[in-house]
Parts: sequence; C-alpha cells; structure tokens
Amino acid sequence: MSLGQQLHPHLPFLRRYARALTGSQAHGDTYVRATLEAIVAAPEEFPSDVDPRLGLYRTFHAIWSSSHLEDIPMSVGGSREAIAQARLARLTPLPRQALLLTALEGFTIDDVAYLIDMSSADVEALVEEALGEIEAQTRAKVLIIEDEPIIAMDIETIVRDLGHDVTAIAVTAEDAVREALADRPGLVLADIQLADDSSGIDAVKDILAEFSVPVIFITAFPERLLTGERPEPTFLITKPFQRSTVKAAISQALFFDEATAPA
Repeated sequence: MSLGQQLHPHLPFLRRYARALTGSQAHGDTYVRATLEAIVAAPEEFPSDVDPRLGLYRTFHAIWSSSHLEDIPMSVGGSREAIAQARLARLTPLPRQALLLTALEGFTIDDVAYLIDMSSADVEALVEEALGEIEAQTRAKVLIIEDEPIIAMDIETIVRDLGHDVTAIAVTAEDAVREALADRPGLVLADIQLADDSSGIDAVKDILAEFSVPVIFITAFPERLLTGERPEPTFLITKPFQRSTVKAAISQALFFDEATAPA
C-alpha cells in the first residue's frame, strides 16, 4: 500500500483537528494542505517507524510549530476569522493542543508526547492546565438542536455541568430557528439529521443569516463534512461521543468567539 493510501483515511480527522485548533476551516485546511505538500516534497522524511496516523499528525505539528498564520497566505473573511487569528497570535497553544489531541482525537498521553516532542508528564500537566482554563471560561447560553431524546439529555447534562445555560432543545429545523430568535444563544450544538427529515445544517444557515454564533455539529458521518472541498463546519463531534470530547469542543469554540474575546 502506498503512503498516500495509508494516509488518506486519516485526512478528514486531521482537518477536524486543524480546524478546531485554529478556530477556522480556512486556516485549518491551509495547514493540512501545507502538511501534505511537505510529505509529497520529501516522502523519505515521513516517519516510518510509527503508525501512519501518528506520522501524519507529527508532520502536521512540525509545520504548525515552525510557522505562523502570517507566514501562510490566506484570505481572512469576516470578523470571526479575524478573531480567530487574533486569538492564535496571543496564545501559547500547547495546553489546548494537548487537550484536543487527547479528548477530540483520542490519542494517548504517550502518543501526544511523541507528537509534540515532550515528556508524558509534561503532556499530563498541559492537559490539566487546559482543563483549568475551561473552568475559568466565560459562561454561555447554549441552544441544542437534537431530535434523539437520550442524546439531547446527555448533551444538556454536559453543558450544564460546565456551567453553561441551555436556552432550549429543538428537534426540528423550524423549532431551532424559532428558539434561536426567541432567546439568542452564545453557542449552538447541532445534529445533522433531525426529526421530520429536516436538516440541522439548514437550521444553522438560517440562524447565521440572523446573527453570528459559534456552532458545533454532531454527526455519525464526520467524513462527509471534512472533505476540504467546500465550506464546511469548523467544529465537529463524532457520534457516539465521549463527555471529554464535547467538553473540549465547547471550550475551543467559545475560545474563538467574539463574546469571550479579551479586550
């Protein structure tokens, strides 16, 4: 099997990680493209003594740690992109990298130590630091768009345990738009396929047409929204999900939000 064939199944999830890390589809996908270009340019330098997924993320982190957003040409469209770039410029990102790699991507502490070239003990300390940042984070009002009652209940519990308020749980696209306009949320958690065969994506589009708000999509088929070929979500959670995954995604989405941006 060629190196390209080995890496192909992992690319959607590298995009998910890169988008969450940068707070932007444009920025994240640009770093992924730069990673692939580096691999194509020097395939002999790709780590051959580890699992291909580890090697791919290791190469990504080499690109990430050796460059800055201003070094990579890209257009910044709108205030949310500008906020993401400003936040990244202020951030020493290692704690959030460690948290996202473990909670969102499912790597072990030892794996993360290899990926970011630190000791396992240091990685554990970074994760704890990131969790402390979450505890200090500004609280938000959250709209949940989910038609499966048990999943909606789980999400609501996680959101409330983090100290956020739940404005409503909507089960159709029409309900979601109505609830969002009635009580404007600071974050939306949206399933893709809803009751009455309506779409969470359509609901979010209608909400974003009225006001800007960070959105996390929840889906059993993440690959469909991680192609890098069209406008796609910045934040994505895969079903079935772990509590830690939802917690990390919420924290990162709010980190890049204008409402919680520092003065």
